[in-house]
Amino acid sequence: MSRRLVLASTSPWRGELLARLGLPFEQLDSGLDEEPWKHRGLEARDLTLQLAEAKARALGITGDALVLGADQVVCVGDSILGKPGTPERAAEQLRLQSGGTPELITGLALLDCATGTVRTELDVSVLRFRVLTEGQIQRYVASEDVTGCAGSFRLEGLGISLFESISGRDYTGIIGLPLMAVTRMLADADLDPLGNS
Repeated sequence: MSRRLVLASTSPWRGELLARLGLPFEQLDSGLDEEPWKHRGLEARDLTLQLAEAKARALGITGDALVLGADQVVCVGDSILGKPGTPERAAEQLRLQSGGTPELITGLALLDCATGTVRTELDVSVLRFRVLTEGQIQRYVASEDVTGCAGSFRLEGLGISLFESISGRDYTGIIGLPLMAVTRMLADADLDPLGNS
């Protein structure tokens, strides 16, 4: 019998990605307040991993379940860009990234509720932005709601036009859930999408 799999996120993009693996799963909102983590002075990689695990644990699920948490930030030098929240802040984030090469960092945590153990993975992509004019930034922000997207872009839409190039191990990580890493983690927990025999 297959183990219960829960995605600790109500993101439609993450849900659509995880569905590609063909495993039954549930999506639940962790309800986690991320603000306290943002003021701990953590480096971007540590921040995403800690938040991913916190989201998985926040559901309080017990029994023989696996809970997958994920978090994503954009890193520009020492600055960590999360979800902008407003169109004005989205425009500020795009100005900061224009002509630069920020990193898109995704942290994953798979909580085994039966044992309390957690497997973690990091996925990092380097994004080379075009040099954007103020008019281009304003048109983009007006065309797509990116207030809930780390770094203020959505690559599966018009946001792809913001970039010169993208490099990374897994293009699905750019959308929000690196499926190659997820597959490795699930396989290690005896829930391989291709089966265990």
